[in-house]
Amino acid sequence: MKMSSSAVAFLLCSITLSLGSALRCYRCHGYSPVNCQSIQECSYEDSCLSLSEKGGKTIRQCIRYTDCDNLRLTQMFPSVDGFTYRCCSSSLCNSGTLATRSRPALLLGALVLFWWWIL
Repeated sequence: MKMSSSAVAFLLCSITLSLGSALRCYRCHGYSPVNCQSIQECSYEDSCLSLSEKGGKTIRQCIRYTDCDNLRLTQMFPSVDGFTYRCCSSSLCNSGTLATRSRPALLLGALVLFWWWIL
């Protein structure tokens, strides 16, 4: 099945726009990812952080990518006693829910679909 030129143009525009958009992260400090609705736009050198305290509270926010290591996070959050963390680089990836998908996976899916249509 051949894809029309307008469908190809739409697909390429969608991919280009998704690559150029700014990183957005959830921003909240709490116990439930469901209640985390605040979103902040990050700078180009940031990633999204999800830092979970031993007691169950989770901190979600933008953070410089270079600060995403255990030693630096211990210095930045001295009142937090024991934590696990995850830094990620796709928009809203720090939600803590399974519903989020990474940008690379979405782009790969779009490219596979594109090639399937033109072959």
